[in-house]
Amino acid sequence: MSMLGIKWKLHGTGKSIKPGHVVAPDERLAWPLTIGVGMQHVVAMFGATFLVPIITGMPPATTLFFSGIGTLLFLVITKGRVPSYLGSSFAFIAPIMASQQQFGVPGALGGVVLAGALLALVGAIVQKFGAEWINRLMPPIVTGAIVALIGLNLAPAAKQNFAAAPVTAVVTLATIILVSVLFRGILGRLSILVGVVVGYLVAMLRGEVSYDKMNAAAWVGLPQFQTPEFHIGVLGLFVPVVLVLVAENIGHVKSVAAMTGQNLDGVSGRALMADGAATVLAGIGGGSGTTTYAENIGVMAATKVYSTAAYWVAGIFAILLSFSPKFGELIATVPPGVLGGAATMLYGMIGILGVKIWVQNKVNFSNPVNLTTAAVALIIGIADYTLTVGELTFTGIALGSAAALVIYHGMKAIAKARGTVAEPESEQAGLPPAAKAAANAAAKRAPRKR
Repeated sequence: MSMLGIKWKLHGTGKSIKPGHVVAPDERLAWPLTIGVGMQHVVAMFGATFLVPIITGMPPATTLFFSGIGTLLFLVITKGRVPSYLGSSFAFIAPIMASQQQFGVPGALGGVVLAGALLALVGAIVQKFGAEWINRLMPPIVTGAIVALIGLNLAPAAKQNFAAAPVTAVVTLATIILVSVLFRGILGRLSILVGVVVGYLVAMLRGEVSYDKMNAAAWVGLPQFQTPEFHIGVLGLFVPVVLVLVAENIGHVKSVAAMTGQNLDGVSGRALMADGAATVLAGIGGGSGTTTYAENIGVMAATKVYSTAAYWVAGIFAILLSFSPKFGELIATVPPGVLGGAATMLYGMIGILGVKIWVQNKVNFSNPVNLTTAAVALIIGIADYTLTVGELTFTGIALGSAAALVIYHGMKAIAKARGTVAEPESEQAGLPPAAKAAANAAAKRAPRKR
């Protein structure tokens, strides 16, 4: 039982948490409280997880099913050491939509499977050799650029849905913005879900919602499963997603480690392998790719409950909900106006997450290598440059990600050989602007190789 991570100690009396204490991953509260926290995790991931299948046209119930299955698989592979819920990854939206235009839904699912397999392979390498090589391959300037361009590349899709019902979209977006600052705690963290609910109510009043498919659906039944097809043309679309998933997953493990005071470096590879395996499973059956969820980290931070028992409850509850076709069709009734309002916020947030990576790591844009890497990659991604080589079509995300990697490592190698870049890659912490300017000036006056 302990090997599966399902042997928990009771935290204190199981009924309360002392100030300054947390419920560790291998602990649990009394089962009624644990079940309540677990169901809260499902609510937390609702708004974001369901937006992906709705936007991409995938069956919501199927995505929910594999989200629950993936969560349980993640807990088993990580031996219950990393509390996490695996929801739909926004990084898959753009490649799924692009691949559907060329190869249909089966082709998109094939891309999801390939991305999951590659992520699992990266996880196996990390587990064997550590994660330092990832940091060298993808320093903050590269990771931030790739994350940013994936979000900003989706801007036209958000505009299209927004234009379909501007009034509903504005109400949805305004609600998300207001809820995030009006409320504290978990409600403030669920601003997207609240915004979608309010926008949906407005859409109902405006006659923008159709319930024909929901009325015809059964209350109980199996999710709609689909099998993938594999095309070499999807590789350029889905490989860049793996880089984002690696960054998200490692960031999640580090966040949990910091909040629980545990060293989880030893299971970071397992976490990547688990996420990859869950994504492969989802792609095989018709679901969207998965990732660890910041919303659920918010729930843990608010409740101080990091017990993996709560995530077992969440995974099982999600699976049970997926066996109601009527529930799945209800989710699918969310109209374009609501999606447009939520996507405007959501895609922008993904873009800003890339900027956040730069800020947190004090990326120095006075360094021409950093400046050029970000500038070229972002324009290629946002404008959605395309390149066709035989049967392969590379779009903005793939080309932008490749540009970030090639430009950064290429320029750095040339600059090192010639000694032509004096500015550091990160800002010098602790120095006032004048002192930094003086230090940079002194560095520029230093002798250079010829």
